[in-house]
Amino acid sequence: MNRQSRSRKVRTIHDGAEQPIDSRPIRKAIGLEAYASDLNPVAVLICKAIIEPPPKFAGKPLVNPEARTQYLGARASRPPKGWHSRGYLPHCDRPGVIQSITFRLHDALPHHVTEQWKQELSWLDPLPADDSRAVELRIRIARYEDAGHGQCCLAREDVGHLVEDALLYFDAERYRLIAWCVMPNHVHMLIETFAGYPLGDVIHSWKSFTAKAANKLLGRAGDFWMADYYDRFIRDEDHLAAAIAYIENNPVKAGLVHRAEDWRFSSAAARKDAGGTPALPGL
Repeated sequence: MNRQSRSRKVRTIHDGAEQPIDSRPIRKAIGLEAYASDLNPVAVLICKAIIEPPPKFAGKPLVNPEARTQYLGARASRPPKGWHSRGYLPHCDRPGVIQSITFRLHDALPHHVTEQWKQELSWLDPLPADDSRAVELRIRIARYEDAGHGQCCLAREDVGHLVEDALLYFDAERYRLIAWCVMPNHVHMLIETFAGYPLGDVIHSWKSFTAKAANKLLGRAGDFWMADYYDRFIRDEDHLAAAIAYIENNPVKAGLVHRAEDWRFSSAAARKDAGGTPALPGL
C-alpha cells in the first residue's frame, strides 16, 4: 500500500463525509517531518513541536518570555518603595538588603490576641525593633505560633510542598532565597530581593498563587493567608547567622522534630538532601 492510499481521514461534523488531513503545510511551517501513516498527523506534529524545538526555531529567543510569569506573576522593573506601609505593618523595600520574612495562615494568630498583648505591654506605635516591648511581643507571637493554633493547613504534605515550591520557583532570578521553613501555620524565610522586583510584589505573588492552589487542594474557599507580613532587615553577619539558625531550628523549638534537617519543608532539609552545606554567595 503506497503512502497516498494510507492518508488519514476524518469525518466532518456537518455532513459526515470523510476528508483527508494534509499535514504537509504544518510540516513545512515548523520544519518537522511527518507522514500520513501517523495515527493523527496534526496531533503528532503539535506534540512534537511542543516537546522538541523545531530546527527552524532552534536557538532563537522566546516569542513570549513573559508567559512564565503566569505561574507566580510578580511584576518586573518596579522601583523600590523604601520604607512604606499598607496600613498594617511598616515594611522596608530596598534591593540588595537581606530581610527576615514571616507570614501566617489567616487563623494562626487572631488580631484580638496581639491587641491584648500590646495593651499589657503599654505599646506605642512605632516602637524600635530593639525596644524591650517589641522584643517581648515577638517572643509571645513566636510562642503562640509554635503552639500550633488554627487549622495548621501547611502541615499537610501536599500543601507544604506547594508553598515550598513556590518560594523556590524564582530563586536566583527575582530574589535570593537564603533560608526558609514552612511551619504548620506560618512561613519563615530569609531573602535578598533583586532590582526590579519589590519585596511586596514578590510576597504577593507567593501568597496569591499558593492561596488559590491550596484552597483547591483543601476543598475550601475564603482567606488562606493573613493580610500582611512581617519583615526585618539583617544588620550584619552575626545577625544573619542568628536569623538562619532561628528559622531552621524553629521545628525543633516547636517540638515537631529532633533535628532541624528532619523537617521536610526547610533549607536545612534541602542542604541535607544536597549532601552538604553550600556556602552562601555574596556573603
